[in-house]
Amino acid sequence: MSVWLARLSVDRWRLSHAPEARAAVDAAPTALIIETAHGPRITAANVAGTAAGAHAGMLLADARALCPDLAAIPADPAGDLASLEKLALWAQRWGPWSALDPPDGLLVDVTGVAHLFGGEARLIADVTRAFAQRGLAARGALAPTAGAAWALTHYARAGAILDPGDDPLRLLGDLPVAALRLDDDVLTVLRRLGIKRLGELAGVSGTGDDPAQEAAARDALRRRFRNHRSPAANPLLRLDQLLGRVPEPLLPVIARPMPLVQRRLMEPLRHRDLLDRVVNDLAHDMVRTLEARGEGARRLELALWRVDGEVLMRRIELAAPTREPAHITRLFAARLDDVEAGFGIEMLQLRASWSEPLHLSQADLDAAAQQHGTALAACIDRLTVRLGPKAVTRPVARASHIPERAQSWQSPLAPASLAQNQLAFHTRPLKLLDRPEPIAVLYASPDGVPQRFRWRGQVREVARVEGPERIAPEWWRERSTARLRDYYRIEDEAGRRYWIYRQGINGDGRGGLPDWFLQGLYA
Repeated sequence: MSVWLARLSVDRWRLSHAPEARAAVDAAPTALIIETAHGPRITAANVAGTAAGAHAGMLLADARALCPDLAAIPADPAGDLASLEKLALWAQRWGPWSALDPPDGLLVDVTGVAHLFGGEARLIADVTRAFAQRGLAARGALAPTAGAAWALTHYARAGAILDPGDDPLRLLGDLPVAALRLDDDVLTVLRRLGIKRLGELAGVSGTGDDPAQEAAARDALRRRFRNHRSPAANPLLRLDQLLGRVPEPLLPVIARPMPLVQRRLMEPLRHRDLLDRVVNDLAHDMVRTLEARGEGARRLELALWRVDGEVLMRRIELAAPTREPAHITRLFAARLDDVEAGFGIEMLQLRASWSEPLHLSQADLDAAAQQHGTALAACIDRLTVRLGPKAVTRPVARASHIPERAQSWQSPLAPASLAQNQLAFHTRPLKLLDRPEPIAVLYASPDGVPQRFRWRGQVREVARVEGPERIAPEWWRERSTARLRDYYRIEDEAGRRYWIYRQGINGDGRGGLPDWFLQGLYA
């Protein structure tokens, strides 16, 4: 079943107003806009705005030339998508699973469930009625495939039903080729080829009564779109998906409830010691909930309901997943100093809005470190709560073979990126200079190993040399004139060890003589 919320963004904007103000909102011509390179462009308009000449895709300046009183409201695509995800979960009352059909549609698997609603027609009527009660205009259609259901919803009559035994082209043949969910440039190509209906495309693609005569036409159409790998850019693939010849993978929306615990108090709290005790109880309840899920909290939100109806929110973020109730209580204690209880707090709620997998472990092995506050994650969390998230940073490895780019700094609360893969290197010094320092090197030949070098005003005789280790420049982020590096691990007569490199080689065509730099020191 395909459900099309044709006016999702407008309906969401309309529902954001009070019920008594919606009549005035509907009467005023209004358009939702987004900023583009050519100026504000309309994404949707209400009924009054559409009647005044505004429509999706039109520039706001052109629309106001037709209707000077047209009001412009910023669109909220992210909010529309979040609302669509919630509606997808809510729509699972009609089927075992549902999927998103952005930007304004849903797909619900209703295989074998229509009889529970009194038949397919009553099922669609129930869907339309349920969305209407939520203030959303919706259209539904049923078909054996997702592509056919989408085509019926958008280009056929409301409530259309395609039975599995029917010929799809009999009901869908007169629909425009736009019913295949194709890109605009592909629709333009088909229009220039004279293909405007699904029946015409089916005849050209070889689905008619004379396959031998139409094979050449289908082969020509396949060659024209053979380089288009996206389904939205390949009309033959979309047609096969609509007819059920090729499966169309769909990604179902799965509900992931957030761990939540709460306390409803018999008497309101007004004293800090009692508040800390309730927060500690909530922390233990949250730890038990997270342990049952095999997860640890990275972000916790504490909501405090006062007697006068005001809700106070406090949030903490953690450097690593945790299930330590004492640590959670201690962090929240630093965030509750400015809480004004007023006439008292009657309910508390603790929610883990961000959690990550955390395996069970023996807590007593690390109990001493936790007790004395020397655990790294606990130390980072306490510093972050006290100094702010921007005052603490941590080093992270980056996937780069250039030494100065193989590490960077980020907030300890930021999630680790999947791209931070460590590469296998040769031995690296423990200390790298902030930036490589130029040195003067004496060598026997231009491509030979260094024998003596001057650094910070002192001449050092080389006793041992190991290398070179050649590192090529990153061509995808540097200019073509970047020179490669030859790294050497050297030791002077006093036993001090250095990491130096020669930038460039003679005759590489990317500069003059090579330059030498010292980049690291071995302990």
